[in-house]
Amino acid sequence: MPMPVLPHLIHPMIHPTAIVHPDAQVHPTVQVGAYAVIGEKVKIGAGSIISAHVVIDGFTEIGDRNQIFPGAAIGLEPQDLKYDGSTSQVIIGDDNRIREYVTINRATGAGEATVIGNSNLLMAYVHVAHNCTIGDNVVITNSVALAGHVVIESYARIGGIVGIHQFTHIGKLAMVGGMSRIDRDVPPYMLIEGNPSRVRVINRIGMERAGLSLQTLKFMETAHRILYRQGLTLSEAIAKLENLTDDEHIQHLRKFLQASLSGGHRRGPIPGRK
Repeated sequence: MPMPVLPHLIHPMIHPTAIVHPDAQVHPTVQVGAYAVIGEKVKIGAGSIISAHVVIDGFTEIGDRNQIFPGAAIGLEPQDLKYDGSTSQVIIGDDNRIREYVTINRATGAGEATVIGNSNLLMAYVHVAHNCTIGDNVVITNSVALAGHVVIESYARIGGIVGIHQFTHIGKLAMVGGMSRIDRDVPPYMLIEGNPSRVRVINRIGMERAGLSLQTLKFMETAHRILYRQGLTLSEAIAKLENLTDDEHIQHLRKFLQASLSGGHRRGPIPGRK
């Protein structure tokens, strides 16, 4: 009876103590550290680094050049009492850094996915629950917990030790201060902080770093005054933004706020400070 061929003998980038299912699709350039476990349905793209003691399971697709640090657990069952064992996914793009002990759960319903885009940094102990969607170039600081169905748009920044309620949306280039409680939608381009959280100012530094023009920054300051300083109802303020300018970022802010008020699972936007 022939001896089984160990994965590290046909794939020298895999540590001999790692357990990689023979049907897993692991690119030959992927490094797999000691005692890592990679399940049958996992796909991992070129140039990725899977560190020691990482567990990746379920129908999980990971793109190219991702770095996953020790102790992370990706693609395990959702922490959702409704989960009935249906086939669901985790889909992760390229160039992400997923730090120590991050947990990313697969979606709850059949055919659904938890999705993470490209070039994100998830710091240690971040939890991404079922059916979350994270865009590109997002930074989530240590010990942040995302409940199910949270959406985070690209270039958002989340400070440490933040809890984010299920179905909450966080807008593009928003900044959430550390130790805030996020139980409603976070408008894009704004800086939010506190418990209860409130919109404080525009996220000027974030927008400058992203290369937004001085003209856009001026329009955003005006939009902030309309939304939070003129005593208008939110519907009145949104209508006023439509005629302020056709700047794409102002119109993105307007459409985000409209969608936040649309009902369904949306929770409405966080208000401004008094």
